[in-house]
Amino acid sequence: MDEKQVIEVLNDLIENCKDGEYGFKSTAEHARSHNLKQVFLARSEDCRAATQQLQDIVAQMGGDSAEHGTLAGAAHRGWVAVKGTLAGYSDLNMLEEAERGEDAAVARYRDALEHDLPAHVRALVQAQYEGVKRNHQQIRELRDQARAGTLL
Repeated sequence: MDEKQVIEVLNDLIENCKDGEYGFKSTAEHARSHNLKQVFLARSEDCRAATQQLQDIVAQMGGDSAEHGTLAGAAHRGWVAVKGTLAGYSDLNMLEEAERGEDAAVARYRDALEHDLPAHVRALVQAQYEGVKRNHQQIRELRDQARAGTLL
């Protein structure tokens, strides 16, 4: 895999991380539970930090990094706003939408790891993938608590 292809893979992940950062920030704005707001804001910050790590590698490789999320991510955030307006923002709704975003993130990282990445890039992407999977699990558990009425 040449450097240009590696940069393309990393830029895809950067866009994904930007989607996560913006998406978690948006869901935090609409969450009712203070604890849930804090979880969403922490996940947004994690995504921002992951973006920076990926952008640093792209810069080291002499490439230009993506600066924005994806059109699909923007559309998803728009859908969250429409759904929230029509159905009323609830913590369960916000968690369900966050989980959809995390599903996409897990898939994009899994796809990235299928490429023949340089060892230092693979190590970072693998570490971030493990974090994405932990985040996904946390959101799923919180969603299940919200469905059961036990969310604090």
